[in-house]
Amino acid sequence: MTKEDSIASAIDKFGKNKHLFERFLNGVVDFFKLEPTLNQYGTPVIHTIKSRLKNEGHLKDKITRKWEDKNPISGDNIFEQVTDLAGVRILHLYQDQFPDIHAHILQQINNREWFLHEPPKVYSWDPEATEFFKSLGLITEIKASYYTSIHYVVKPQEHSNICCEIQVRTLFEEIWGEIDHGMNYPHPTDNRACKEQLRVLSKLVSTGTRLADSIYRTKQI
Repeated sequence: MTKEDSIASAIDKFGKNKHLFERFLNGVVDFFKLEPTLNQYGTPVIHTIKSRLKNEGHLKDKITRKWEDKNPISGDNIFEQVTDLAGVRILHLYQDQFPDIHAHILQQINNREWFLHEPPKVYSWDPEATEFFKSLGLITEIKASYYTSIHYVVKPQEHSNICCEIQVRTLFEEIWGEIDHGMNYPHPTDNRACKEQLRVLSKLVSTGTRLADSIYRTKQI
């Protein structure tokens, strides 16, 4: 089978099973949207919920970027190789609110409502934030792009290959992510100045999150 045929078969496999991913995706969204303790009027933990299913163009581009001749992606293994076909993004204002979101996700897993496809991972370059996440037992990793977010990949049953990626980040981090996405993803920019400016912006975002948390803690006193 040629590379083009393998990619075509992978896209076709997802198209025929897209409804299964959408059904699980909707359930994940409803969990966050309808959980009372995360959505208290006036003081919600969750600010915004976003969700999406990959479209054919983005999926083709991702498979092409991930392609390895020794481990080709096809209709036979697309669900194991690409685990963000369905995605939910949870946005919150303050880093201090994250433990509540994390605890609810763990509760779903402990109750066997969701199953982890792989251990959760934190992408953070900030040493102080990294220590905060490590204290919660999370694995941390630094990306060269200064990307920051927490990723969970969950599935509805232990042996299911229907996955949904949950991303959790602050609104400040979302601003950086949206700008970086338009400039530097999925294909990294070759513009050196742009890369440096994105790194500076990531540091400003980190400072903004830290200041927001300081204001939040003052209110709690």
